[in-house]
Parts: sequence; C-alpha cells; structure tokens
Amino acid sequence: MNAIDLSPLYRSTIGFDRLGALLDTALRADQSAAGYPPYNIEVTGENRYGITLAVAGFEQHELDIQTERGVLTVRGKKAEDSKEERKYLHQGIATRSFERKFSLADHVEVTGAQLNNGLLSISLVKEIPEAMKPRNIAINNTGNLIQHNADTSKAA
Repeated sequence: MNAIDLSPLYRSTIGFDRLGALLDTALRADQSAAGYPPYNIEVTGENRYGITLAVAGFEQHELDIQTERGVLTVRGKKAEDSKEERKYLHQGIATRSFERKFSLADHVEVTGAQLNNGLLSISLVKEIPEAMKPRNIAINNTGNLIQHNADTSKAA
C-alpha cells in the first residue's frame, strides 16, 4: 500500500482536512470491487455533473441511493428469484450485490436519478451559498478620514 505524506500541504492550507481522508480512502479502496458496476462521471454544464452506472439486470426497487455527510452511496441487491433455478451455459451478466461510494465536494447536491435501459443516471449540481460567493471589499481612504478628524478638532 502506498503512503502519502500530506504534512507539507497542511502547512499552507486551511480547512482542507477532508482532502487527506479522501486520498487515504481512495488508496485503500478494494481493487476487486472497484470495477463493478462500471460507471462514468461527466460534466454536463456549469456546476452540473452526472454519474452513470451500468446496472443491467437490476430493477428500480432493487437499487438504493443515499447521501450522507458528503458521500453518495449507490447500492444494488437483487431480489431472490422465486422461479425455478436456471441452468446457464454461460452467465456474463453480473447480478451480484454491490455498493459504490462517491465522495462529493462541499455544496454538491444530488438533484435526481433515473433508470433507463440498464443505466442509472444520477444528476448533481454544485450550489455555492451567497455568503461564500466572491464579493468586492471597498477600500476606505484613510487620508481623508485623518484630515477630517483634524478639521473637526480645530473647530472645537
């Protein structure tokens, strides 16, 4: 397992503590489960993203999508077949249970999900609160303020 020393990064940044945890989680991810189900992550517009998972063989009621503390979790669990056991000559369509987690950046919210033709599409948007958007700060002219104070003290 690779180890990354992030202490130089912490010396010059403030509030990025979660970055180290994200990197550690990514490095420790179980490689055997990392490929199932396959997925795409795309930018669909300004501050808009999409995740598409290939979940062939799963129905809507067999899928679960949750977000908690900046982590999007997608789970799939096939319902038990009450039908007779099938005999396969070749079974290439995976129907095993899965759990896939995605770490979301701050202010990224899930806006919807859709299952169509075996593809689960999840829409996300990054909505920055007004208080966090850039704003201009006026610079006061202190020279005029000092002159004004000097004029008012002579008048008194």
